[in-house]
Amino acid sequence: MESHPTLAGETITIRPIRMTDIEMEADFIRRLSPQSRRYRFLGGVRELPVSEIARLCDVDGKRSMAFVATIRRDSQEIEIGVGRYSPNSRSDVREIAVTIADEWQHKGLGLMLMQKLIESARANGVKQLYSIELADNSAMRALAKDLGMSASCDEGDPRQTIYSLQL
Repeated sequence: MESHPTLAGETITIRPIRMTDIEMEADFIRRLSPQSRRYRFLGGVRELPVSEIARLCDVDGKRSMAFVATIRRDSQEIEIGVGRYSPNSRSDVREIAVTIADEWQHKGLGLMLMQKLIESARANGVKQLYSIELADNSAMRALAKDLGMSASCDEGDPRQTIYSLQL
């Protein structure tokens, strides 16, 4: 399930997240700009508790899945992106989230991670993926368009957009 595409002249590893990635995931979140953290967590989050980061790293590969994109720097694995889906109240629907390190945005990494998520979701019988995003998140709007996702205004919060993809 691991892949090694080249992007921007770098070899990237895309692989499932593991429980041993807690510190790497925490470092990734800390390195995000305030705007990227706002888009990912729909508000002003600076740092997450370790218990929440552990929850993000604890996926079963079927109901929940996450792929990390990493590069090597000085023999250390550095996270540059993550895409995940998590359970919904319906067994065939999953909520998705994609976050890319600021310096790697607009290079196609989000699309690569989404394609891995879509492939995994289909293999596990998921029929629909959706994402709730802040309406001013232009990068997600462009990614959703590239993936053929539909968009609708969140009736509960007009500052948010719901993107949906039928599989």
